[in-house]
Amino acid sequence: MSTQDLVAKLWNLCNLLRDDGVTYHEYINELTYLVFLKMVEETGREEKNIPTGYRWADLERYDSATRLEEYKKLLIHLGSHGSQITNAIYANASTVIRKPATLSKLVSEIDKLDWYSAKTEGLGDMYEGLLEINAGEKKSGAGQYFTPRVLINVMVELMKPSLDDVIVDPTAGTGGFLIAAHHYIAEHNDIPSLDPTAYDKYQHETFFGMELVPDTRRLAMMNLMLHDLAVDDENSGILFGDTLSNEGKALPPASLILANPPFGTKQGGGIPTRDDLITYTSNKQLAFLHLMYLRILKPGGRAAVVLPDNVLFEGSTGQTIRKDLMEKCNLHTILRLPTGIFYAAGVKTNVLFFSKPTDPKQDKGQTKNVWVYDLRSNMPQFGKRTVLTKAHFDEFYQSVGSDLTTVDEAARHAFIQNHKNSSGIGNVDTCRLRCFSREDIARKDDSLDLAWIRDDSTEDSANLPEPDVLINEALEEMAGAMLELKAILVELGAAEETVEVEL
Repeated sequence: MSTQDLVAKLWNLCNLLRDDGVTYHEYINELTYLVFLKMVEETGREEKNIPTGYRWADLERYDSATRLEEYKKLLIHLGSHGSQITNAIYANASTVIRKPATLSKLVSEIDKLDWYSAKTEGLGDMYEGLLEINAGEKKSGAGQYFTPRVLINVMVELMKPSLDDVIVDPTAGTGGFLIAAHHYIAEHNDIPSLDPTAYDKYQHETFFGMELVPDTRRLAMMNLMLHDLAVDDENSGILFGDTLSNEGKALPPASLILANPPFGTKQGGGIPTRDDLITYTSNKQLAFLHLMYLRILKPGGRAAVVLPDNVLFEGSTGQTIRKDLMEKCNLHTILRLPTGIFYAAGVKTNVLFFSKPTDPKQDKGQTKNVWVYDLRSNMPQFGKRTVLTKAHFDEFYQSVGSDLTTVDEAARHAFIQNHKNSSGIGNVDTCRLRCFSREDIARKDDSLDLAWIRDDSTEDSANLPEPDVLINEALEEMAGAMLELKAILVELGAAEETVEVEL
């Protein structure tokens, strides 16, 4: 049985819970509780992780009539007994299963699956497959925590994580960036051959994240555990907390940040409560950007961060933060992403690539040129029918290079010139890469919303996006304007931030 087959069978078990009124999101939590028990049995980790009497075999031994009640006790017990990873996964756990027969059927079906093949292909890949399906189901509401895997892999490959890095994702979600960085490092290094000191450093001093939503953090911990990463260490892995509060200080200084802050603002969020920021804003994406370059990224570090369009053009505090970013860091590359690649339709996003000088005293005038690559104009409408693939990034790699830890400006200029020569139109308006000097950006009131290619797809009435995409785009722009106006009122002391604006 392939990993894909196993994922499909596990996901289809959710049909057993439909009569119990279980949602997709509840199901993935329920499956996590059960699969964790099965996984530690299959991988021989029970002695280390699960107390006697609360293991998979114990759950199987109960008769159908008492199994559900014993399972409820098991969930509570494992929230405070066993290893640290066990406690994290079962923290505040409770079952949504109502019928004893439903639990018995789930246990029986899970036990029948070909776990030997799954272990051979990788249990972590199996679990990531489940998370991806869950994110794709609109009813689950999990899409906001899931960045498309192809985009994660592109960002990681361009950032070149190494054994010397401290990698931090301050908005970790289900841990996709950390897992991808782990895969990349393992492909380029012989991890099993590391000496004990180096291996311990890799396991416990390399990968860090923080997640505010308890259920999402549970999934993230399970994800890392199945990849044998940052297991049983209270100071690494995915920490629980609000990165925009002083809890975020538990994250170490990062040499590499990989992140996709959640879209929109959370109800009652207000401004960040951290006491070490310079600029405070109710726009959570701007707040995360400010925190990342100011406090989390250490001198000499580099970052790749997914951010929505409003971060690029919002005035007032947004302009202040962008100016400060370009003073303190070299914001060398912006990738304008196509619409439709996230599960929230119509969301327009970008990847910002920036680095910090090694000398902390050099905090002025770091950005000289910003290179923008437009992967949005005249691109297909992505979604379930047209899926984003690595091939869509081929020209981006050709134009900026495959290593964004350095910037080869001569090669980038040569790419633009070659495009100009080959196009035969006498200008570079159709080239997807363009360089904007810091002076150019200053003349645009420090807006980074830089577009120059005529987007025929938005002007051709016969090829308009789907109505739901257009509506979501309009709602996003309206929400961004409302956030900006609200922020101004808050700064003037004429209003308090208490209203949620969802994108």
